[in-house]
Amino acid sequence: MTPLLPTIASPADLRRLPRQDLPRLADELRQCVLDNVSKTGGHLSSNLGTVELTVAVHYVFNTPEDRIVWDVGHQTYPHKILTGRRERMPTLRQLNGLSGFPRREESEYDTFGVGHSSTSISAALGMALAARQKGESRHAIAVIGDGAMTAGMAFEALNNAGVEDCKLLVILNDNDMSISPPVGALNRYLAQLMSGRFYSAAKSVGKNVLKNAPPLFELAKRLEEHAKGMVVPATLFEKFGFNYIGPIDGHDLESLIPTLENIKHLEGPQFLHVVTKKGQGYKLAEVDPVAYHGPGKFDPSIGLQPPATPPKTTFTQVFGQWLCDMAEQDPRLVGITPAMREGSGMVEFHRRFPGRYYDAGIAEQHAVTFAAGMACEGLKPVVAIYSTFLQRAYDQLIHDVALQNLPVVFAVDRAGLVGADGATHAGAYDIAYIRCIPNMSLACPADERECRQLLSSAYAQNHPVAVRYPRGAGVGTVPAKDLEGLPFGKAEVRRQGQELAILAFGSLLTPALQAAEKLNATVVNMRWVKPLDTELLAQIAQTHGRLVTLEEGCIMGGAGSAVAEALQAMQITRPVLQLGLPDVFIEHGDPAKLLALQGLDAAGIEAQIRKHWGI
Repeated sequence: MTPLLPTIASPADLRRLPRQDLPRLADELRQCVLDNVSKTGGHLSSNLGTVELTVAVHYVFNTPEDRIVWDVGHQTYPHKILTGRRERMPTLRQLNGLSGFPRREESEYDTFGVGHSSTSISAALGMALAARQKGESRHAIAVIGDGAMTAGMAFEALNNAGVEDCKLLVILNDNDMSISPPVGALNRYLAQLMSGRFYSAAKSVGKNVLKNAPPLFELAKRLEEHAKGMVVPATLFEKFGFNYIGPIDGHDLESLIPTLENIKHLEGPQFLHVVTKKGQGYKLAEVDPVAYHGPGKFDPSIGLQPPATPPKTTFTQVFGQWLCDMAEQDPRLVGITPAMREGSGMVEFHRRFPGRYYDAGIAEQHAVTFAAGMACEGLKPVVAIYSTFLQRAYDQLIHDVALQNLPVVFAVDRAGLVGADGATHAGAYDIAYIRCIPNMSLACPADERECRQLLSSAYAQNHPVAVRYPRGAGVGTVPAKDLEGLPFGKAEVRRQGQELAILAFGSLLTPALQAAEKLNATVVNMRWVKPLDTELLAQIAQTHGRLVTLEEGCIMGGAGSAVAEALQAMQITRPVLQLGLPDVFIEHGDPAKLLALQGLDAAGIEAQIRKHWGI
């Protein structure tokens, strides 16, 4: 039998297929995703779960004229394959290759760039209302997962959308809620019935007939809600002004396509609830969707295997062990995460201290203010959060934590470049956006041992402190077993040289030391961005004619800026070369290659210094 997938260069080709061929196409598409991700690494479980939904949406709607906005975007590999990028899939998440997320620059079918969650409904509503304002008849479809629906932004958008008359469809891709019983033949029939024109027309006529008799209208409305409530989840979404349809089986094309075709002809905002299974079609991923959420390269016939040699301890693992050890010592400690238990290294803490572990869902703003409330009552909250996600709670960081000077510790993971996930996940800005906030302090450990020590130093303070550390492993320094901290706000000289001094912040200390050997430079492990060790800084500035600051963060407003400001305040005039990330968004690729391209490996640091001063 001739394969179908190679004949699909665009959704227009897909729409020419007979409907009975679509299940076979879905099987080929699922295999294509598995084959490619097993070779490149990337998000797997979520993509295997959206194959049929992707086929159905592109089959029914006239994309790209009709706009699809994918929430988060880590479920869009089937979408990329069907929209002309199948042959580029081997370059996925690699330097100069396909992004792991939708990007407007990459394809006209990628209508909105994403990477963070819960933005789809807002963006799709904006597109739907723009179409209405321009007199264009097209649909905007937001595809959002049940996890992303935990964020307040999604509900803000629903609240706004429900009062607008526009061609907006929100598809809730539900792969976690316990709603299996309603999925089946009866529910398929009811979903198609509720999305049909007859039901919609009857509902409209009923409203017109009964609106002049308010008691009867209210009774009919309640009867409808109770009747639907017997077979579907609570009608929360109808309270927002949406016509709620579902839940239906998101892997059943015979259910999906007729329902979507019915919805296409309805007026006003529509809400379709589909149930899918992460890892669908690949048994190993179905059994353990978390392990296969974002695997590296693997053999699909065997599945994920433990590495031949034990991997180095990561900064995230150091944090997780520190959290458990500190919790044993201090009963006031509570751990908080916005839906990143595994990614932030909190699995063991959750197991050992379940009553002190809080997952706030994908709701970073709530997580930070929730921590502030706990701190008000004498607890010691530790918020484990990615640098790029803390950006989403910036107002809460300022208004609810720092302004009240509350002792909350922020364990800021994924600081600096993160590699394959690219610009949406890079922690490039935390130094700049944290150091300008009054009452906040910020530490930058250079290795695993310092990470543990500086977390202890942060925890001992009676004001908010953030400790930033990179993704992955460091130089392999074994962390101490105790909970002793390092002196607050103090740096150390790690190498004594002449004339030139490199002030290194964080994990770039190692390449700084390597470059310093070639340059005979002094190297200072600064450790703290705020407060700066101005006493040591003054000594170094007075004994060295040239200074270099080094950080894996944006140069503008970063640690180098802090040094320049401090020198000016002390009325010390010295030339300062600031090395860090430039004023551009750095795309996906191997982290070591990306650092080298920015001149932040040992050779690059040496070359930049020699070029700047002609030495």
